[in-house]
Amino acid sequence: MKRIAFALWLAVVVLWMVFPFHYAVVTSLQTGTALFEPALLPKAATLGNYRALFLREYFPANIANSALLAITVVGISLAAGVFAAWALGRVEFRGRRALLLAILAVSMFPQVAVLSGLYQMFIAAREFLQDQFGIAWTRPWSLTWLAFSYTLFTLPFTVWTLTAYLRAVPQELEDAARIDGAGYATIVRRIYLPLLRPALVTTGLMAFVATWNEFLFALSFTSREPERTATVAIAMIAGVADFQVPWGTIMAAAVIVTLPVLGLVFVFQRRLVAGLMAGAVKG
Repeated sequence: MKRIAFALWLAVVVLWMVFPFHYAVVTSLQTGTALFEPALLPKAATLGNYRALFLREYFPANIANSALLAITVVGISLAAGVFAAWALGRVEFRGRRALLLAILAVSMFPQVAVLSGLYQMFIAAREFLQDQFGIAWTRPWSLTWLAFSYTLFTLPFTVWTLTAYLRAVPQELEDAARIDGAGYATIVRRIYLPLLRPALVTTGLMAFVATWNEFLFALSFTSREPERTATVAIAMIAGVADFQVPWGTIMAAAVIVTLPVLGLVFVFQRRLVAGLMAGAVKG
């Protein structure tokens, strides 16, 4: 009875989580009045919504912007996070605990709490480039500012998490490497990186998802179509009135934006589970 109850509860949880995506897929394959007729399977499946989506002038560029931002932020967060975690986890210095608590506190701030300050910095940076150097604020500058803004939130979490994982690695490994003449960079590259691979996958995937799905900063710091990310582009697809909203196209865009995240989870699911369990038991 316990197994049956657990199986039923698991089926309910899976259905609750998977059904919205299934409904989005079904809706994206229908057009006309079929969009408003609930069905578990599309009655007359068509790829017209996907075709209309990619015929939009800037949507492929918006997808490319999101991918570029996510890869850049993940790379910066992991590269800086590994060395910061090694310093905070292995090097003894005064104020280390206070610094860790400050890093944790920064990661707790909601985005809206710092939006006004970042927006003032954004306006100042744009005016400085224009007035001092005559440089127009174009797509590369907008993406650079977004990457900077996203890193402010992904890096503290990455540092805090990798520091916790790093403390579970035996100190004897580093001591043996130092005896053999290895420097700090060699120790991090040859010892810690292989051991922290599951943790790096976990934190990197979380940083990727946070960057890929971010909406508030992307909406606030971009004003032209070529600069926008995929999430903002989806919001801009809607028409003026409710009856003009192309729900099929919006659902197709939602499916396309969701697929990269699902693909990464399926590819790295084993390392993701290992990373979530790393450091739970210190032997």
